[in-house]
Amino acid sequence: MRNKYTSHLLILALIAMAAAAPLFASDYMARLLAVAAISIVAVLGMNIVFGYAGLISLGHAAFLGMGSYGVAILTVRHGLGPWTAAVIAIAVTAVVAYAIGRLVLRLKGHYLALATLGLNVSFTIVTSNWIAFTGGSDGIANIPALSLAGWTITTERDFYWFALTVVVLLAMAEWRLRHSHAGRAFMAVRDDEIAAAMTGIAVTRAKTAAFTMGAVYAGIAGCLFAFHVRFVSPDDFAYHHSITHLAMLIVGGEGAIGGAILGAVAVTMLPEVLRSAGNAYLLIFGVLVLLVLVLLPKGLVSLLERRKRPEAARELPAIGTMEVKQ
Repeated sequence: MRNKYTSHLLILALIAMAAAAPLFASDYMARLLAVAAISIVAVLGMNIVFGYAGLISLGHAAFLGMGSYGVAILTVRHGLGPWTAAVIAIAVTAVVAYAIGRLVLRLKGHYLALATLGLNVSFTIVTSNWIAFTGGSDGIANIPALSLAGWTITTERDFYWFALTVVVLLAMAEWRLRHSHAGRAFMAVRDDEIAAAMTGIAVTRAKTAAFTMGAVYAGIAGCLFAFHVRFVSPDDFAYHHSITHLAMLIVGGEGAIGGAILGAVAVTMLPEVLRSAGNAYLLIFGVLVLLVLVLLPKGLVSLLERRKRPEAARELPAIGTMEVKQ
């Protein structure tokens, strides 16, 4: 019980530190923090798809694009309010993801990866060439800012605080999902599809649900991106962004909410930290990521898990002693 309260206090302290960070940062750093928060939302969605259900999806950025373009088209072209546009865009993203999931999730492994990669490439081609609807390569500009109870979110710090609130709410929802019947079904399918099917789990249905939930998180991240940058274009959702989101999750640690957060922040911030290295920063960045993957195969979050193991080890002898005395 004491460890449980300690963990809760630690989480609250980390949230408080994250909320206070922009107060001591420049406008540029506040913008980076906002970008990191958006990346966290996207990677939390990838964690449901890959970390929980074991589905290798390289089409995640396409669902971000659906959320972003949905907001842009509905607000700029049709004059809807930002919140109404966001709800519709997320709902459409969920429906499209469900339909696509029903078609492609019977594939496995690299076949599924190639199919979702094709989805992402197709999305980029459509948005680049459907000029009348998406603006083509010129994109869509002048997306209106969000407002909440009379508070218009225009500055980088204001947007970061709003995005941080979204991150906390979605992380809590994902934590509940992990410990729910659906979350356990996802992980059972990930570990062994045949065994999961023999226990009565509808494997295809579980995969489709995980794929759709991950797309909803991506759609939310896409809406945040549109309201933050207030401009969208096809290049913002190219397939290499999907690969980046998957890399963020693997670096942080798949299957763990903390891993999704750590990976998104690290991969977002590290290139900026290494910017002073000039043209060599990409090489240094690549080497550091490679070292993490080799030395920490379970990601950065494994560093936190190692700190907990000695405490658990100290508790085991005491439990054994109690059983002997009884």
